[in-house]
Amino acid sequence: MDKKRFREAKRRYAESQGFALNPDEKVVDMIVDGLLENLGRHGAAYCPCRPVSGDREADRKIICPCVYHRDELERDGKCHCLLFVRKG
Repeated sequence: MDKKRFREAKRRYAESQGFALNPDEKVVDMIVDGLLENLGRHGAAYCPCRPVSGDREADRKIICPCVYHRDELERDGKCHCLLFVRKG
C-alpha cells in the first residue's frame, strides 16, 4: 500500500473514533514507515513500538490499531507509539 493512502486511512480511522493523528508530522511519518515496513516484512501492520513474537495469534493484538490503543488514549492521552492522540 502506498504511504499516502495508508496514512490517510489511519487519519480517517482516528477521526471516526473521536481522536486524531499526532500533530507532529515527523512522528506520524516515522510510525507509518514502521507500520508499512512490518506489513512488508511480516504480512501485517504490526505496531513498530511493540516486538513481533512470530506467534500469529499473540501478534494479532499488536496489529495497528492495536488492542491497547483505546486504554492508552484514555489513560495517557496518546497511544504507546504516539500515532494516535486525544483531541484537544
